[in-house]
Amino acid sequence: MYLELYPENNRVNLRAKMIQLENKDFKFDPLIDAIQDGSIKIPRFQREFVWSIEESAKLLDSIIKGYPIGSFTLWETKEYLYSIRNIGNDNLPDTKEGHVCQYVLDGQQRITSLYAALQGLQIARGDKIDDFSQIYVDLIAEPTEEIVFTDISERDAGTYISIQNLINGGTIWRRYSEDLDEKLQYYKNRIMNYSFSAIVLKNASLEIATEAFTRLNVGGKQLSVFEIMCAKTYDRATGFDLVEKQEILNKRLEDVGYGELSNSALLQIVSAVLNEGDTRKKTILGLEKQNLIANWDKIISSLEKAIDYIKAQFSVVSYKLIPYNQMLIPYVYFFYIHPERPTEFQRKCLQEFFWRTALTERYSRHNEHLLLQDLKKMQAIASGYQPFYDVELDLTPMFLIEKGKSFTPTKGFSKAIICLFASYNPKSFVDNSTVVLGNTWLTRSTSKNYHHFFPKSYLRRKGYEDKMVNHVLNITMVDDHLNKKVIRDKSPADYIMHFADENLDLENSLKSHLIEDVTEFGVLDNDYDKFINARAEIICRELRKRIYFNE
Repeated sequence: MYLELYPENNRVNLRAKMIQLENKDFKFDPLIDAIQDGSIKIPRFQREFVWSIEESAKLLDSIIKGYPIGSFTLWETKEYLYSIRNIGNDNLPDTKEGHVCQYVLDGQQRITSLYAALQGLQIARGDKIDDFSQIYVDLIAEPTEEIVFTDISERDAGTYISIQNLINGGTIWRRYSEDLDEKLQYYKNRIMNYSFSAIVLKNASLEIATEAFTRLNVGGKQLSVFEIMCAKTYDRATGFDLVEKQEILNKRLEDVGYGELSNSALLQIVSAVLNEGDTRKKTILGLEKQNLIANWDKIISSLEKAIDYIKAQFSVVSYKLIPYNQMLIPYVYFFYIHPERPTEFQRKCLQEFFWRTALTERYSRHNEHLLLQDLKKMQAIASGYQPFYDVELDLTPMFLIEKGKSFTPTKGFSKAIICLFASYNPKSFVDNSTVVLGNTWLTRSTSKNYHHFFPKSYLRRKGYEDKMVNHVLNITMVDDHLNKKVIRDKSPADYIMHFADENLDLENSLKSHLIEDVTEFGVLDNDYDKFINARAEIICRELRKRIYFNE
C-alpha cells in the first residue's frame, strides 16, 4: 500500500513522493541469516539492548506456544548508516557496498533477544555480564505451563535444553532420552516455522524513517537532532563519524579546561556557519552530508580559534560562563571567513561586539534573525569596517545598579560582569597571591570563589532586601578558605583592617577587585549604599574602555 505525503495540488512525480509499505513474513533461519550477513542492521539512533534474560525467555516462550509477538518495522534503503555493528560479543559484517539494507525501526529488543539466545551471547552491561546461553526449554512441562525459563538450580539434568542446543540439534540431542526425541523436534519446529511478520518501509528518506521511528516509539524518548544527524552523516568511504568527531573535540576542550560543548550547540554552530546564521531544526536536518564533511575541519579549527580568543580577550574560562551560548557562533564565523590573527581595529570591534551583546542581553529573547544580523556584523569586521548597532547601550551607574540585582551566574548580565572581574586576575586579600578560579564552580551560585564583599548575613541584619544583598556589584572573587574560614559574616571594616596587618599590598589586592580607596568606597564605615554606588562608577569606567566607537 502507499501512504500519501503530499497535497493534491502538488502531485508532481506522485509515485516517487510516496512511502511504500510492504508486508513481509520471515521464518527463523532467513531472519537470523539476514542479521549474520549484514542485510538487517540496528541503526545507531536505536537505544541500547536492554531486555533482561528473563524478558527474552518470555518472548521465546510465546513463540513456542504460537502466540503473536507483534510485527517488526524495517526501513529498506541503499543509504549507508553507521549501524550498531556488534550484538553482545558477536562481530557482525557491514552491509555489502551497493546492497539493500533493512534497518530495524521497531522490534530491536525482540530481534536482538532471538539472536542473542540462539548464539548464546554474553552481553556486558556495566559491571554485569548477562549470559544469554542460559535460556532453556523445559522438556517435561505441560503446554499450559512455562516452557522457556532461566533458573535451572532446582531442575534435574536431562529435563531441559538450552535454546542454542535445541536449534543446533545434532549429537547434543543424543544425550537425552529417546522418549524426548519427539518433543525436542516439536519445539525446534515451533521456533523454526514461526512466521515473524514485518512491515517494510520503502522509498523513504532518512528524515521520514526517523520520524516513523519516533512515532513508533511514542512511549520512549524522542530522537534528538544529533542522533538523526549521526545516522545521516556517517560516511564509510572517509570514516566520518559525527559521534567520534564530537568526542575528540570535547576531549580537547576538556584538556584546556573549557568544558564540553553540547551536541545541540555543536550542530547549531555548524548550521550557522554553513547556512548564514540559520540554526533551526529543519535547517540542521537539511545539512548536506558531503558539504558538512568537506567543511568540518575548517569549522572545528575556527571554533578552536574562537574559544582561544574569547578565553584570552574576555576571560571566558569556561563554556558555561559565556553570557549566552549563541555568542560563540559569530566568533566562530569570523575566524571561518578570516582565519588570520585580527588586526588592532578588528580586535577593538570584536571586543565591542562582546560587551554590547552581553550588556544589552541581546540573546535573552529568541529571534531567528539576530544571528543573521550578527554574522553580517562579522563580515563587516572581517572586511575592515565598523559594524552598525541599532540598540543603545546604557553605560551609567544607575543602569548597572538596576540590572545587577539578584545575582545569579546563569544570567547573561551576571556572567558578563563576572568575566570582567576575572579579567583583572583578582588577588587574595590575605597575601596578594592570585586567586585560583575554578572553572566548574564559576557557573554555580554557591561557588567557593564567589564572596559577597558585604556578607549576606551582615546585610540582612541591617534590613536590606535579598535582591540588593545578592547584588552582582557586591561580588568579589576569593578562594574557598578565605570565604568560609576567615571572613564569614564579619563586617567589611572588621575583616579589611585584619587583612591590612597581614598584607602590606592590600591596596593593590583590592584594586584587582575593582575596589579603590576604602574610605571613598565606604568600606571603613560599613556603608553599603556608598560601596555599591562607588563600585558602579568604577565598573562603568572600565566597561567604557571596551566600547571604542560612538552609538
